[in-house]
Amino acid sequence: MVSTQICQAFLLSSSITKLPTYCTNIDFYCKFSLSYAVIIFKIIQLSFKQNNFVISLINNHKTNSLYMKSYFNFQLTGKKFFPLWILQYLIVIIPYLYLVFKLKNFQNPPEAFKTMLIFWLVTFIIIIAAIIFTFYIVKIIVKNIGINDNLVQCNYKMSDYLEMVLLGVILTIITLGIYSPWFIRDLHRFFINNSNYKAVSPKFKGKGLDLFLIITLSLIIPIIWFIVLMVSFKGININAQSIGAKFLLQSAMYIMLIPYLYLSYKWIVNISYKDYIIKWNTKTFPSLGKIFVEMFFSIITIGIYLPMAMLNLYKYFADRTESNVVEGKMIKFGYDIEPMSDFIFIWGQILLSVITIGIYYPWAFCKITSRILKKTFYEV
Repeated sequence: MVSTQICQAFLLSSSITKLPTYCTNIDFYCKFSLSYAVIIFKIIQLSFKQNNFVISLINNHKTNSLYMKSYFNFQLTGKKFFPLWILQYLIVIIPYLYLVFKLKNFQNPPEAFKTMLIFWLVTFIIIIAAIIFTFYIVKIIVKNIGINDNLVQCNYKMSDYLEMVLLGVILTIITLGIYSPWFIRDLHRFFINNSNYKAVSPKFKGKGLDLFLIITLSLIIPIIWFIVLMVSFKGININAQSIGAKFLLQSAMYIMLIPYLYLSYKWIVNISYKDYIIKWNTKTFPSLGKIFVEMFFSIITIGIYLPMAMLNLYKYFADRTESNVVEGKMIKFGYDIEPMSDFIFIWGQILLSVITIGIYYPWAFCKITSRILKKTFYEV
């Protein structure tokens, strides 16, 4: 059914773009845009239909279920988040964008040494500021997450955080990046293990060696292989390629990273709470296929479908997040998706953030996170 409707959309686009030889370029571009819009609409429409069908099946199943849902909540508001965000915006984001702009236009002037010295000094300050802001942003987000009326509590200490970050950065530099997976593991441990819900602290179970293998096998080796493949084509000049060729090249890079995205997120979802160990109960190839389909639709719609893709993936993996069985009980998670309203709501928040050059972002982040978490549940 789905493949048939997609074929119909492409056939419709083909009939629209069969132009007589006397048509002008303007006619061609207008009709091509119209056909492309039809395809995008069909893809999104099909996604809504599929999701609504799945929702109806789930609701029918849950009618006879003995499980009781407990929903998450998120109490952070844009007004509370804005002061911290605007400080980061002014101290980190704007200077960073300025440095990127200056670096692109850098042409080795007479005072090159002085310019580069200032550049590295400012970069160092931005990195330090980003590290500090990360601590406070994660803290304010985590302590506003809860289940029903109970909020998560944080026991984060800045001194412990800075000590861990300093050691991690030094070891990562000394080992030429090899230590970075263990540094990432320590960051997850710090923020997860030093929080608690109802006086019980969760524990992060991910291992540095596992992440090292994931990064090496699914990220570094494919990137090296991709670069070697590109270099092997003699005379290739990426900068001289057409926009279409660059788009295809970038799309190929995204698709190549699908295994890394799946494996790295699966590595993150490995948390124990009391005697429960919460993980993704997923199969590799179906999961990779799901990510590929959502990414493919996002690419061919030039990003328009992306919020829907993220929602579909969030639901797909939330529904497959569960714990081991403890004394005959098991924790299962899920998400009550509302395809059309969620899609429109998220795009509205994105557009408001873009229009205000990021000033509205705290409100957009809080509203989107609150909407999603309040429809995310667990059941025992």
